Amino acid sequence: MFDTRLPQPSDSFRWVQAGSQTALACRVLEPLVPHFFTTRDWALGSSSGGDKQPGWAEVAGAMAVGVDDLLRVHQVHGAAVVVRRAGARPALYQPADIIITDDPTAAVAVQAADCVPLLLADRRTGAVAAAHAGWRGLALGVPRATVDALAKEFGSRAADLVAAVGPSVGACCYEVGPDVRQRFDVAGVPPAVVASWFRAHPQPTLGNPSMAGLPPTRREGHWFFDSGSAASDALVLAGVPAEQIFVAGLCTASHPETLCSYRRDGAGAGRLAAVIRPRGV
Repeated sequence: MFDTRLPQPSDSFRWVQAGSQTALACRVLEPLVPHFFTTRDWALGSSSGGDKQPGWAEVAGAMAVGVDDLLRVHQVHGAAVVVRRAGARPALYQPADIIITDDPTAAVAVQAADCVPLLLADRRTGAVAAAHAGWRGLALGVPRATVDALAKEFGSRAADLVAAVGPSVGACCYEVGPDVRQRFDVAGVPPAVVASWFRAHPQPTLGNPSMAGLPPTRREGHWFFDSGSAASDALVLAGVPAEQIFVAGLCTASHPETLCSYRRDGAGAGRLAAVIRPRGV
């Protein structure tokens, strides 16, 4: 029985037990590959330093791999890719925000505290990806770069990919300035699509209330940004069928008891992990 205080994700996600902790999983990904998104109750959730080894040992144990087989990177808000192939181990903590692998003895993971944690699996080959995308990464095209990397390295076809967009800060809480909007306006995304991500007023819902202290109206020249929709739409533009993209629908800033948020808590915010492991062929 899970805590009834847990926020309710979209119908395509559910709360599961991963090791000794509660985690979030995508229902459609579950039969394809092992994966989960952690919560604030995990060791990483109380650590502002996402490289703390004890926290990652807990994640690795829940994914049934050794810590040395849980591949992570030094996230830099870019779109670089690290590849792990079966039988080869790349150097740890390379500067990158996308990790892909086809090695069923390994898992790949990213951390986030408002940015989008993105997990993809190829239902044909079993290859997987974990990607981290804040607004900078989204403007740089992290979703498309992830799809392209899976195609280049493992022969994946966009039509075979299933994507899970984890909890991230939403338009109920995330006010951004003109610099953010301008980066998307010049990124080559259709203007009407970009416009749908930026709202003139906060967009709270029953499931995602605006965080405490948020002004009820925007500042001049500012908007409220929907990062989950931006990631989902970018995947569609990269060729992934819309019906194979699933968004958790949870804003990190809305749920202080469950999710980590830098926007809400500042430098002391913990980290959430998104982790995925290829299936054996």
